[in-house]
Amino acid sequence: MSLSIPIVPEASAEAAPAPVRDVQHSMRPGVLQLGSLPPLSLYVHLPWCLKKCPYCDFNSHEYRDGGGAQALPEQRYLDALMADLEAALPLIWGRTVHSIFIGGGTPSLFSPAAIDQLIGGLRARLRLEADCEITMEANPGTFEKDRFRAYRAAGVTRLSIGVQSFDDRFLKALGRVHDGAQAMAAVEEAAQSFETFNLDIMYALPGQTLADLEQDMRTALALGPPHISIYHLTIEPNTVFAKFPPVVPEDDQAYAMLDRITEMTAQAGLQRYEISAYAREGHGCFHNTNYWQFGDYLGIGAGAHSKISFAHRVVRQVRFRDPGRYMDHALAGHAVAQDDEVRRADLPFEYMLNALRLREGFALQDFMARTGLPLTAIAKALDEAERKGLIERDMARVRPTERGFDFLSDLQALFLAD
Repeated sequence: MSLSIPIVPEASAEAAPAPVRDVQHSMRPGVLQLGSLPPLSLYVHLPWCLKKCPYCDFNSHEYRDGGGAQALPEQRYLDALMADLEAALPLIWGRTVHSIFIGGGTPSLFSPAAIDQLIGGLRARLRLEADCEITMEANPGTFEKDRFRAYRAAGVTRLSIGVQSFDDRFLKALGRVHDGAQAMAAVEEAAQSFETFNLDIMYALPGQTLADLEQDMRTALALGPPHISIYHLTIEPNTVFAKFPPVVPEDDQAYAMLDRITEMTAQAGLQRYEISAYAREGHGCFHNTNYWQFGDYLGIGAGAHSKISFAHRVVRQVRFRDPGRYMDHALAGHAVAQDDEVRRADLPFEYMLNALRLREGFALQDFMARTGLPLTAIAKALDEAERKGLIERDMARVRPTERGFDFLSDLQALFLAD
């Protein structure tokens, strides 16, 4: 599970590389008028994991041949990432990168030396903000003493640890490769090595009761994490759980669990700033907040998504998903499988799909700046959302109400194009 993947329309099956378009093609006149460009982030996808979890629908691949980090094609994949980045540089020329997220898969399968080489390569090719947030996902199942400290020395500033649960029963049910003791050790090491870090926790697990959830949260909060991401277990298509569905708590029970999570995190000094994220003051994740605020991001790596704004259009790209095909295409200078301009009619929904996840909602001025559209494009939907009690607003901002948070999908759907 990752907190790093933005919510975007699903890509169609990949075939040949997308047509190669130079930057002049993207800069040509168009139907939008963006007065300024939003902050830019970089997402780097490392697609391999030790074992594919039965609930996971991310672009992750078990690496069986040789088993273990030493068998990974680290150098070839790093070379492909750099080739991918260099081909994309004209699209973001002169722009500053404010955050980097290294996600997967299980990026901590890559050696600290490989991560050091990766970050060094990014620094050599990009203009990074002086305090650029560099986050890496890590799995307790790949944890060993001093490994996290080595990632910190390589330049990672923030670790996101996929704990999911501290209870061995539920870790087994989720198909995780670590146990509760390994999770505890990994979090303790992260706390010693990093100024800030994140825990991924899942709830509404097979057989989980409210008391079980409370115990998991007590264990997590006792470790003093500055940030926790909370995910409801959902049964996604094309997963093992979709084929063999486990018995999970009813919706009412899941709602009660989420309410309890919100209570317990608040008592521990963590505020819910996004629908699935809780943080202490100053420890929110900039990278993910940039997604939710409809910022730009360049995605490199197998299956990575990009959203890049230009003066007159917003463009989305998707890289080849299969790691082998991705490396072949990236090294040949053609990593992009899809390259599409976002339709003007779809921009309100794409913006709201992200912005309404934030507790503080969005500024009306930001909607106009990020989409290039006038407020009349969303006026009717805002009126309907307010009538249904899903938002509250003033002359400057729109915020989801508690009801809006509880029925977020219904709120977002109001902004779908006719």
